[in-house]
Amino acid sequence: MSKLNGDGKPSEAVASLPVMTQLEMALRFLKLGAIGFGGGVAVIALMEQECVQRRQCVETEEFLHGVGLGQILGPFAVNTAIFIGYRMFGLGGALLAQVAFLAPSVLLVIVLSWLYFSFNQIPSLQSALAGLAPVVIALILSAAWSMGRKSVKSTVAIALLLGAVLGSLARINPVWILVIAGAIGYLLKLGKPRPPAQTAHGLLTLPLSMQVLPHQPLAMLTMVSGLATVGWITLAIVFLKVGFIFFGGGFVLIPVLHQQLVTELGWLTPQQFIDGVAISQLTPGPMAVLATFTGYRVAGIPGALVATVALFLPATLLMWGISHFYQNLRHVTAAKDFLAGVNPAVVGLILAAAIALAPGALHWDRPLSLVLGAVALVLLTRLKWHPAFVLAIGALTGTLAPSWV
Repeated sequence: MSKLNGDGKPSEAVASLPVMTQLEMALRFLKLGAIGFGGGVAVIALMEQECVQRRQCVETEEFLHGVGLGQILGPFAVNTAIFIGYRMFGLGGALLAQVAFLAPSVLLVIVLSWLYFSFNQIPSLQSALAGLAPVVIALILSAAWSMGRKSVKSTVAIALLLGAVLGSLARINPVWILVIAGAIGYLLKLGKPRPPAQTAHGLLTLPLSMQVLPHQPLAMLTMVSGLATVGWITLAIVFLKVGFIFFGGGFVLIPVLHQQLVTELGWLTPQQFIDGVAISQLTPGPMAVLATFTGYRVAGIPGALVATVALFLPATLLMWGISHFYQNLRHVTAAKDFLAGVNPAVVGLILAAAIALAPGALHWDRPLSLVLGAVALVLLTRLKWHPAFVLAIGALTGTLAPSWV
């Protein structure tokens, strides 16, 4: 095994570290990509066990830096895989680790997308998806709760969160919502000093102020059978733009994609978007594989691959640069006051996305959908159940009691 320093040259490896070939590294990340259900922190825990404790691919300090820096842009679990691959084998290792890590999820989403769009009229599949919908709402709410507990700790923060919810529901451009929230945080000096070890972790909620794209004329494309005739270049441009503003990862991406894919472009219906989120959660990969689902809807398997590559490309290039100049980027300074105002607004945007999606998932005339959503929320937030198990309960409930969900 060869480890690289900040200039991209091999550094002195600890003699006791086991030797690992590029093929062995690829197989390790392929396994992590296949079993890492839950994404995010759950995958990071598995990665730490495999790459630090068992195989000693990188040292503990390096791993923590990779996780922290990986949260700047895009899904941080994928970025951490890129970081480790680069530190071990340079640019080729980074690309190999990323592809191996993402391959199981992308392939599974393509298969599920084919089943969904080919056979979604089959009653059993429709019933299962109906049961998944309330659980998806619970997943989004649980993510908002988890983030809110860390960033909403004052009266001002609560006000910023509520303001973001109301502003989003009123269709105010989220760019302005977040810029205003950040300005308030800066003016009121809301940021608090943090221990140095937590500085990089604080990048988890870097500003989303650029995460919503301006209105695109693409929605005016000629419609055929209710869906725009979209070329691969158009598909790539849309997801490339989202990739450039993909800060935070995970459920933070939902309001961005919902506005772009449902509200502005009409590539997905609200129900298809909910089902796409559910399908992405049934895979071991990141939430960003929702791009694969959308790409398949627009242009089949080639569209799925184009959308996936375009979404991940900006973060990939950034992580290559970060990994190359790692030694010079160990200390990151953030605008804490501005981010302290933005963070509650981010939570508000996620809550607003859940509220916007709820009418398609929760129905007063089908009380079981309400009960299922409430039970799922308790299982996720209080009992800390794995999302895959909760989604399985939703699908099973929908299949067994389709007229009640």
